[in-house]
Amino acid sequence: ALICGAFAERMKFSTMCVFMVLWATFVYCPLAHWVWSDKGWLCEWNADAPFRAIDFAGGTVVHISSGISALICCLLLGKRLGFGQEPMPPHNLTYTAIGAAMLWMGWFGFNGGSALGSNTLAVNGIVSTHFAAAAGLLTWAGLEWLQRGKPSVLGACSGAVAGLVLITPGSGTVTAINAMVLAVLGTGVCYWACTTLKSKLKYDDSLDAFGVHGVGGITGALLTGVFATKFVTNADRPLGAVDGNWGQLVPQAVSVLAAAGIAIVGTTVLLKILDATMGLRVTQDDEVQGLDVTQHGEEGYIFY
Repeated sequence: ALICGAFAERMKFSTMCVFMVLWATFVYCPLAHWVWSDKGWLCEWNADAPFRAIDFAGGTVVHISSGISALICCLLLGKRLGFGQEPMPPHNLTYTAIGAAMLWMGWFGFNGGSALGSNTLAVNGIVSTHFAAAAGLLTWAGLEWLQRGKPSVLGACSGAVAGLVLITPGSGTVTAINAMVLAVLGTGVCYWACTTLKSKLKYDDSLDAFGVHGVGGITGALLTGVFATKFVTNADRPLGAVDGNWGQLVPQAVSVLAAAGIAIVGTTVLLKILDATMGLRVTQDDEVQGLDVTQHGEEGYIFY
């Protein structure tokens, strides 16, 4: 779902269905094994792992992999017709706000549930998640206010989601106070990626999947190496830099490179194969009519 938002209105539905099955099999599953299997070479609780990266709820496995893959999809599919020549604002900000609120609530289960039980670790995951989302919302809105003169609903929603993404890898190891600090720092990076970087590189990421999830996942994973603390988990070893363990930044960086690497290679190979066999992009006529009509034979909104 995260990847699909990047190439909205461009890919054939049949190709997308096949791509998602293959991507989950050849990109997501191996990465999940590396990070969360007891024998994974990036697994935090594998004492024999060469790089014990901290990823409590999926910063690398979910967000970096999907965010990087989203960017590859954007680059290989190309831009929407008219992109950069005509405005393409969200058609319903009310639905955007409702969706962001649903994500915010659902993320409590996503992060808190990664504790695999009703315990203090789950509580910390939920509280740190809530504080990070709030800090992300306020940070994005503030930056937008400073740069553009007005804060926006869309910006507030983007900031909240950025905060949720940023805290995902460290939600079970970072205190609530440090979760806010992490979110403020990371949201600034995501804001830069979705505005300055996107403008300079001119790629067409419809829902900023790369800027929010890819960049947010990378930043969150690295900052987890700074703010993770044994006082949350009662670990028998120092975790992050706040515990004096600056060395944790090494496995965090390696996990980022591993997630990005498998996402880049896997996504590129899969899309090239699918393009040669099924075709990736809809025709220009289909794109002009809209994919609701051409791919599904129905309209989401009918006005008389």
